[in-house]
Amino acid sequence: MSMVHIIAKIIARPGKRDEVLAAFNANRLTVLEEDGCIEYGAAIDAEGVGKFQTKFGDDAIIVIEKWESLDALMAHAVSPHMKEYAAKTKDLLADRAIHVLSPA
Repeated sequence: MSMVHIIAKIIARPGKRDEVLAAFNANRLTVLEEDGCIEYGAAIDAEGVGKFQTKFGDDAIIVIEKWESLDALMAHAVSPHMKEYAAKTKDLLADRAIHVLSPA
């Protein structure tokens, strides 16, 4: 499989989003240095957009990723720094969903 896009929806426990974002941002530069990582960043709902916006919510973090290949993504998923990130954030999360997409 060629390039893959990832949209990960992370829902923090109420009031814990800033802690999750701090852990994410502390790990981000290490992820960006991984072989095959093209893009890796977090986003939250924009303010002042208007009624047409469907918000994810106050506790939501959306992670937008792009990887050169599925193999690169799979190596990322089992990397030591991602295991450490998962351990740090495990008790801070209410839910998460990871969507792996192919370019259309």
